[in-house]
Amino acid sequence: MSRIGKKPVTVLSGVNITVSADNVITVKGPKGELKQAIDRDIKVTVEGSEVLFNRPTDQIRHRAMHGLYRALVANMVKGVTEGYTKKLELVGVGYKASNQGNLLDLSLGYSHNILFEIPKELKVATQQEKGENPKITLEGIDKQLIGQVAAKLRSLRKPEPYKGKGVKYVGEVIRRKAGKAAGK
Repeated sequence: MSRIGKKPVTVLSGVNITVSADNVITVKGPKGELKQAIDRDIKVTVEGSEVLFNRPTDQIRHRAMHGLYRALVANMVKGVTEGYTKKLELVGVGYKASNQGNLLDLSLGYSHNILFEIPKELKVATQQEKGENPKITLEGIDKQLIGQVAAKLRSLRKPEPYKGKGVKYVGEVIRRKAGKAAGK
């Protein structure tokens, strides 16, 4: 058995989980509602304050999906109760970030500013304090969507290994390289 797949997902008070006939799980909580389609082979049962996942066979495909769907539903429950945040930091001279609603205006050293539209499901905030690097904070209930948007923002100017300039996650450690060695 999958160690992750056989662990039940505990449902906190205030969270409502329903499983439709076509195996779509709906999780409603204080922060919002999320839906996830589950493979028809994986059986989902809601018993009191726990959600259990069972697989029919030990095929590789079933074993892989068993833990996957349990983890996805656990992330959905955490998302509708607590929510998720991701912080990015802009390292570089002249790098700036500002937002009007969900439109992010980034100045990343190119000849033009980059306008990036954040999906309406997420909240974005920018802060720029004197003597510190500009920071972008993404908040929402969908872990996958936040990770995808953060990765897209990071890909606009990946941190380079010589000076460490670029868009990086807060707390990310950039592996640095030595520059050119001096002449003989």
